Amino acid sequence: MLATVALLSTGSAHAAFGPIGASEAISLASLVSFGAAGGIARLASCTVGPRIFFKPEDGTGSADLAALALDLKKAADEVKKVAETTNAEVKNLGKVTDETKQKADEALVKHNEISARLTEIEQKLVSGSGDKGEKKKSIGEVVTDHDDFKAFVKSGGKGRISIPVKAIISALTTDADGSAGDLIVPDRRPGIIAPPQVQLTVRNLITPGETASNAIQYVKETGFTNNAATVPETTGALKPQSEIKFDIVTSPVTTIAHWVLATKQILDDVPQLRSYIDGRLRYGLAYVEDAQLLMGSGTGTNLNGIYTQASAYSAPITLPATVTKIDVIRLAMLQAFLAEYPPSGVVMHPSDWATIELVKDTTGRHIIGNPQNSAEARLWRLPVVETKAMTLDKFLVGAFQLGAQIFDREEANVEISTEDSDNFRKNLVTIRAEERLALATYRPEAFVKGDFSDAITASTTV
Repeated sequence: MLATVALLSTGSAHAAFGPIGASEAISLASLVSFGAAGGIARLASCTVGPRIFFKPEDGTGSADLAALALDLKKAADEVKKVAETTNAEVKNLGKVTDETKQKADEALVKHNEISARLTEIEQKLVSGSGDKGEKKKSIGEVVTDHDDFKAFVKSGGKGRISIPVKAIISALTTDADGSAGDLIVPDRRPGIIAPPQVQLTVRNLITPGETASNAIQYVKETGFTNNAATVPETTGALKPQSEIKFDIVTSPVTTIAHWVLATKQILDDVPQLRSYIDGRLRYGLAYVEDAQLLMGSGTGTNLNGIYTQASAYSAPITLPATVTKIDVIRLAMLQAFLAEYPPSGVVMHPSDWATIELVKDTTGRHIIGNPQNSAEARLWRLPVVETKAMTLDKFLVGAFQLGAQIFDREEANVEISTEDSDNFRKNLVTIRAEERLALATYRPEAFVKGDFSDAITASTTV
C-alpha cells in the first residue's frame, strides 16, 4: 500500500517527502475486497521517513512546493484515518461498508496525484544536477558570461567582438559543453543483414542416391556394333554377330568442406549467430557443389562434372534460316533424343537466359513468356536452370534423371569443437561444415554441351 507523509521544516523552504512502497499503489477498496486485513493493518501502523530533501536555488516556486508538501500531509492523514476505520469495521463487522470503500478510493487517488507531482519535481531536480554536480552552460550563457562580452556592454556596445562558442554538433563523443553527443543513441536494427544467395537447383535435376563406401562402381556400355540383319531359312546359315563392350567405371567419393573460428562467448550470448553461421557454411558447401556437379574437372579431388563429360553439340539437321539461341537449344534437344535419352532440363548462365527472354517478334511482343507473368522458366517444354556455375555463352541440355546420379556418403553437416589447436585456452571454437558425395554419369551421350556463339556461327556458314 502507499503511505506517505510530508514534513515542512520551520523557517525554510526545505521539504521532505517519501512514499513507501510506491509500486504497490492499488486501491484500498480493492485490497479490502480480497480480505487483506493484514495489509490494511500495515497501512494504519506504518512509519515513514523523509526520502529526499530539496530546496529551489533561487527561491522560485518555494510557496508552491510548501503547499504541495502540506497537501500531501493532509492526504496521508486522510488515508491513515480511512485505514483505521477500515480496520475497525473488519474487526467489528467482519466486512467493510461501501461508504468506507468509496472514501478509501477517493483518499488514495488524491494522495497518489499529489505524490506523483512531487516525485516529478524531485526527478527533475536530481537529473538536472549533472554527474559532476555542475550545471552546464548554454550557448547563450557562455556568451553573456564571457569577459569580452561584459566589456563590450560596459563600453556602450560600440565596435565588434568575436566570442568562440563550440558548435552543438562538435565533439559528438565527448561530454564537453555544447556537445550533443550524449543525446544521440544508435538505432540498432534487429537481425543480421545477409548477402544475397545464389539459387541452387542443379542437384534437383539429378536423381538422388546414397552410398556407404568411398567410391561408386558401375558397369557401363562403352561400345555397340549392331550387325543384326535378315537371314535365309536354309539349314546351317550363319547368323550375323554383333559386339557389345562393357567397362567398369569408378567414381570416387569426394569431400567438400570449410571452417571458421568464433569465440565461445559470442555463440553462447547470441544464439541467432550460431544458426546464422550454420546456414552460411551450409550454403558455402552447396555453392561449390553446384559448380562441381556441372564443371568439375575430374582430376585430383574434383568431381567429374556432367558438362566435362557431355557430348559436344553438333547440329543433327541443317537449317537454311538464321539460327538463334532458342533454335540451338531445340537442336541440342534433338541430338539428345537421337541418343535415345529424352532430355529433361536445360542449364545456362542467367545472362544467356535473359537474352532469350528479351527476344521479340515483329510486333514488339516478347516471344518467351509475358513480363507480367511469374511462370516457371521453361523452353521447348523443359525447365530452365539459371546458375552462375555455368560459364557465360555455354549451355547444357540432357536427360539429367536418367543419365546421371548423385550418391551422398555424408550429407552436409556442421560441427563445433573446442579441441582444435589452442582453442580451449583461448575460449575459441572451430565450426566446420562438411559433406561427402560422388557423381556417376552413366551415359555422356545423354548430355549435349556447347557454346551459343559457335553454334550460331556454324549454322549461318552452312
